[in-house]
Amino acid sequence: MAGDFFLGYDVGTGGTKAALIDRSANIIASSFCEYPLYHPKPRWAEQDPEDWWQAVVTCTREVLARSDIEPGSVAGLGFAGQMLGLVPMRADGSPQGMAVSWMDSRGDAQAARIIHTLGGKRLIEMVAGGVPTGKDVIAKMLWFKEERPDDFAVISKFLDTTGYLVFRATGRMVVDHTGAGGTGLIGMRSRDWSRSLFRLVRMPLEKLPPVLSSIEVAGLLGEKPASAMGLAPGTPVIAGMADIPAAATGSGALEHGDGHIYLGTSSWLCLSVRKPKSLGKVGIASVPSPDPNLFMMIGESEMAGACMDWFLRELAREKSEQAESTGHNLYALLDERIEAAEPGARNLIFTPWMFGERSPVADTTLHGAFLNLGLEHRQEDLMRAIYEGVAYNLRWLLEAVEKAGYPCPALRAIGGGAQSDTWMQVIADVTGRRMDAVSDPQQAGAVGCALAVAVALGVLNDYKEIKRVVRVRRSFEPRSELRPRYDRLFRVFQDTYPALSRAGLALNRDADR
Repeated sequence: MAGDFFLGYDVGTGGTKAALIDRSANIIASSFCEYPLYHPKPRWAEQDPEDWWQAVVTCTREVLARSDIEPGSVAGLGFAGQMLGLVPMRADGSPQGMAVSWMDSRGDAQAARIIHTLGGKRLIEMVAGGVPTGKDVIAKMLWFKEERPDDFAVISKFLDTTGYLVFRATGRMVVDHTGAGGTGLIGMRSRDWSRSLFRLVRMPLEKLPPVLSSIEVAGLLGEKPASAMGLAPGTPVIAGMADIPAAATGSGALEHGDGHIYLGTSSWLCLSVRKPKSLGKVGIASVPSPDPNLFMMIGESEMAGACMDWFLRELAREKSEQAESTGHNLYALLDERIEAAEPGARNLIFTPWMFGERSPVADTTLHGAFLNLGLEHRQEDLMRAIYEGVAYNLRWLLEAVEKAGYPCPALRAIGGGAQSDTWMQVIADVTGRRMDAVSDPQQAGAVGCALAVAVALGVLNDYKEIKRVVRVRRSFEPRSELRPRYDRLFRVFQDTYPALSRAGLALNRDADR
């Protein structure tokens, strides 16, 4: 092997993180580059795939400059891309338009047609474990076929975010088995495309690339991309993985029954299991793990940190400006204010469904709300309610997996929100579980992907060996005296959903007309 360092990238919705690590998972250098998300129509969400690539190039050069290591010391690299993204590609290697984000729900009509064709929601839940929505990959591919037939005719392959970047680096169009698993179109045992499922949904199989293992070397870094990135040509590039499996890797929750939560723009609950169970009613899907011997059960909620970002931008901009002007950590300032609000936020409940929802409820027209808002509530109560609303969503998922046999008494926590001691304690109190916040939680996805490179190249002998090198910065135990209060508020939170769902359908169903 040529070098002792490994590069991992976490290509998210708001930007790309790059982390250069050594054999002990120490971060030698890291970088972050932002790019925009576009909303050309209601419920649409798009990105320019060229932005992802330029962010990768810039982050790589910054990491190399900050680490002061020779390009040849990088043994290999891997990409972890936002799950359920869709990049339509021509045969000449150029995108046929913008990339469709995981947030986009333009395929609602196609999803409804799939449900009808395959016998209704109940039958699909029994057979497939989950009901498709307009945010799912197959619905979006069918949207191109039905609504943009001229585009569909010239699309050679549909790639995901990871696959697009592997193509830019190596010239090879592939998809890793975690990304393929997210489409719902693979056989779970074979970890390859299911021809029968493609026939059922009337999608030509040739529109999808071949499936590789996440820890398989997809190709070598080409001369042109190597020059742009500042790396050595011929550096191995693994097939990589979707962002949630990469984050699970970086959290160290890699044994059977281990779980982690993520708090970033969105949130999710992810479990590593030997045999996945069907929990489609709460939107928990199963995909192959990057570990060839395990699977992952994932429940992804669309909004978490984005709710607080919206609040700060629109209703409390002075907090962000104060953090920026003083150099203080924003979460530290928020924690100080939120600690001044009593647990339960004076019976104020926030529902974090600000861009539809995927899990624990599949509902693309659902929107968020503050419930029981009164004149007695202060700014810190609203902020605490946002923290608690995200925690209630996570508890909903945790109760579902507990009924399925996975109690998850302790969870690893990653993402920007895991920097907040207050948010960690809120989630521990609301869910009744211990939260173990990992070190460098914002880098978990990039570090996890870099550690997968180390496994692929034989530096780590087994995927589970990664758990040994991931460190926890602090653990948060639930406070039993708060359990009755949060039990009551959580049930009210759940009970609000049917009414808000009806209101969202009435108000937002025809918003794009």
